[in-house]
Amino acid sequence: MGHSAKKQGSAAVKILGGIKGLAVFLLLLSGVINILALTGSFYMLQIYDRALVSGSIPTLAAISVLAIGLYMFQGVFDIIRTQILVRVGARLDRRLAPVAHQLVVDMPRLGYSTSEALERGRDVDTLRTFCGSQGPIAIFDLPWMPIFLAFVYFLHPTLGALTIAGAFTLTTLAIITEWRTRNWSSATMASTIERNAIADSNARNAEVLKAMGFASRAVARFTALNDKHLELQTRTSDISGTYSAISRVLRMLLQSAILGLAAYLTIIGQLSAGAIIAATIASARAMAPIDMAIGNAKNMEAARAAWKRLRNTVEVMENQPRPMRLPAPKSFLSVEGMTISAPATGRVLLSDITFRAQAGQAVGIIGPSGGGKTTLARALTGIWPTLRGAVRMDGAEMRQWADDARGVHIGYMPQDVALLDATVEENIARLAEDPNPEDIVEAARAAMVHEMIVRLPDGYRTHLGPMGTSVSGGQRQRLGLARALYGNPFLVVLDEPNAHLDPEGEAALTAAIEGVKSRGGIVVLIAHRPSALQSCDLIGVIQDGKLTAFGPREEILNPRRLADAKAQPKAAPANNVAVNSAAPEAGATAKSGAKRSVAQGGRP
Repeated sequence: MGHSAKKQGSAAVKILGGIKGLAVFLLLLSGVINILALTGSFYMLQIYDRALVSGSIPTLAAISVLAIGLYMFQGVFDIIRTQILVRVGARLDRRLAPVAHQLVVDMPRLGYSTSEALERGRDVDTLRTFCGSQGPIAIFDLPWMPIFLAFVYFLHPTLGALTIAGAFTLTTLAIITEWRTRNWSSATMASTIERNAIADSNARNAEVLKAMGFASRAVARFTALNDKHLELQTRTSDISGTYSAISRVLRMLLQSAILGLAAYLTIIGQLSAGAIIAATIASARAMAPIDMAIGNAKNMEAARAAWKRLRNTVEVMENQPRPMRLPAPKSFLSVEGMTISAPATGRVLLSDITFRAQAGQAVGIIGPSGGGKTTLARALTGIWPTLRGAVRMDGAEMRQWADDARGVHIGYMPQDVALLDATVEENIARLAEDPNPEDIVEAARAAMVHEMIVRLPDGYRTHLGPMGTSVSGGQRQRLGLARALYGNPFLVVLDEPNAHLDPEGEAALTAAIEGVKSRGGIVVLIAHRPSALQSCDLIGVIQDGKLTAFGPREEILNPRRLADAKAQPKAAPANNVAVNSAAPEAGATAKSGAKRSVAQGGRP
């Protein structure tokens, strides 16, 4: 428990570095503002008990000028405090937004929805917005309440006792409000994520919904979740609004009680007339931070929950290993007893896969749909972590490279090529800050897409729009191939790269594979069409999550062997690779671990 608290403290220090000093300054500044807030009470005392009694206009003028000056100072300090809080929110945003967006990249590959992935970004927005609201002002003013309570007590002990009792009542009400709001706020947050996930899914499948006429049913599904969300949000607002209204009524009752008691004390000669107004103003100012805290209870709870998630995120990210930079791989790729489970469900998809490829070779992976070919591609590129075993380049396991360092040596073209909302140049260069134009053109020529690019309206500077929708499916695949080849990576993994290609595109693909082989790279090609396998030296057959055959292309693609494989689809894996019966259980463990890591705010 102590170790956990220490780690959380370290994460908080990392986020708040330099901001804690500002918090102390804001607390002291709030003290000055609250002392200056007594100006009204003192002014009333002097007006009723000195100026009116003496009938001196100069005294009245001097008191008024002094009060105006103090009010101006209070206003200036209040403006400074507000502006500092807004800038604190902006500073937190700058520190936390990159971390939150890193999860936007990581969480979908672990089975989370886009809405869940974007939630950390919304947490940053919540925290920044809260810093610019009245919530922090209430927090900074609360410690200075005793100033006003002491002032009222100084006027008369009975008035002070009544004010302290009112403050205790309102404070208790604020605590109850926060406690009642917390659970409902958590439920509302969960419903928001669920609703947004459905909205995101509908948006991504808009063409299908429209073409096949079930958009109305998709909207009805969203409406049901939206109604649930509104019900929870209404309930939360009802609680916050009800307690806020009760607080305001109690505050008005308290002010009236203080006014009546002060009048009574004045009648019996224990209090001056000016003290009546002074006590009323001071007691109201003492209760204001509590009333403000109750009114902002929902926002405070949202900010507290957002801060907790973001702090945990930073804590987990801090604990990620930082590998040493390794030399560029140039000799071989080896897969050793690799088992992979789906991060979202924990179901084992690949079991004990083992094979090896030397530099200058191309490996073709074939097999029925659902056998695990795409899972293999994700494991080879580091998208999905291994449950057991390892993927190695030149003997070093993939996790021994940081993501950025490993990515330099890997080219990847997924089944569904999604281009970034950027220019052709930026897409091919992988958003490099200052890319070499020659390297971009070289990659485009290797994918035989240069001529197509220069015919675009703005050539390499053509903006592709969201998901690259301004070009056709075949053009997206060709551009995705150019991106995979950019920088001459050592390992190039292509998942169904010819799915949308015409004969010219297939010729370009074959030429690209030969180009990678000739410069000493390794290609792993997943395909259904036999034409794509002509450049492959080795062929692997994956069925039911097992590598059932692996060897030279001529041997594996022998018609007789293929016929035997079809007749016995559940043959033992090649190279005496056995499937571990404990894999499903281990997969479930891996799944729960990955989910737990991200749920706490970080990456696996």
